[in-house]
Amino acid sequence: MAEGVNVRFVGKLQKFIQSRVVESGLYNSTSEYLRDLVRRDYEREEQRKGSWLRTELRPGLQANETEFVALNAGKIITEARARRKAHGR
Repeated sequence: MAEGVNVRFVGKLQKFIQSRVVESGLYNSTSEYLRDLVRRDYEREEQRKGSWLRTELRPGLQANETEFVALNAGKIITEARARRKAHGR
């Protein structure tokens, strides 16, 4: 079941929010305005995460395939286990 959140704004913030709702005419209520702000913030965060991933992957995607090295997953796992065992973990 979804929980509601009640927030109270007073003073300058309350007047600012009211001006956004009333003067802009884009929102029917304060709740609608605040939901829109939260959605936009959420979308920015998701874009930031995607941007980070693209930045991390870019060098590999732009690399010349002749630079690639064949890897053997089983060998990598075996070597990692041996290192872990050697360090007493």
